[in-house]
Amino acid sequence: MLKSRVITAIVLLVLLLAALFALPPAAWAALVVAMVVQGAVEWSRLSGLSGNKANIYWGLTLLLMSGLLWSDAFADEAQQIFIHLAVYVAAALLWLIVVPAWLMAGWKTRQPLPMALLGWMILIPTGLAMLDLREADPSPWILLFVMGLVWVADIAAYFTGRRFGRNKLAPNISPGKTWEGVAGALLGVSVYVLLVWGFSPYFAHREVLPMLLLASWWWVGLAVIGDLYESAIKRQAGVKDSGALLPGHGGLLDRIDALTSTLPLAALAMLLQKLG
Repeated sequence: MLKSRVITAIVLLVLLLAALFALPPAAWAALVVAMVVQGAVEWSRLSGLSGNKANIYWGLTLLLMSGLLWSDAFADEAQQIFIHLAVYVAAALLWLIVVPAWLMAGWKTRQPLPMALLGWMILIPTGLAMLDLREADPSPWILLFVMGLVWVADIAAYFTGRRFGRNKLAPNISPGKTWEGVAGALLGVSVYVLLVWGFSPYFAHREVLPMLLLASWWWVGLAVIGDLYESAIKRQAGVKDSGALLPGHGGLLDRIDALTSTLPLAALAMLLQKLG
């Protein structure tokens, strides 16, 4: 199991790096849209949608993402900023207020409409953030840095939890996750940030480091929330994985769960900094 996870992760990393650095913007956008649609296919299963309802759902998801791309192509800059800001603020409200309340209260719903809307609030901002962060200067290093932070947190939490895990983080949602794993994730991202900062142009600006570390720890919290929320949805649906697309990893949603709660907020922070 671990061997297949590692092999799949290496293959995915190589393909992603090639796409990040080699694909032109239009091809990258097409890839992101395809990922969002695949996420919608898996979300429809978790939501209990099947047959024509599932097809309609992922078809509407494709239209929504295509509409966003179309608006970017034809809207002026002010309109683009307003649309992107609205999408990211909706995602921030979801991850900072709705989802934590959902997890603490143990809410459950299989109603098609609320689940469909939740899926769009998770997937659409993530896809848009992958487009915006890739274009941020220096491109595509900002997107790679944020994604790398989430990956490091995930890997550190996994191995630290397996070796030292004793105290369950949320036993009713995801019994395998522990507080020791969270501590390992915090330590892992701290080392990651120090290494990246050491080789960055901002190395001489030591006042940046404490803020960067605090932001990375907050990002770990967001990643944990995203991971736990997908676990709660899978538990509600009675499945172990969101799909079987990736050997040893499950579905696409199983690999991007922590990214869905972090990338949109990173894009929101970038956009607010640009407006400021």
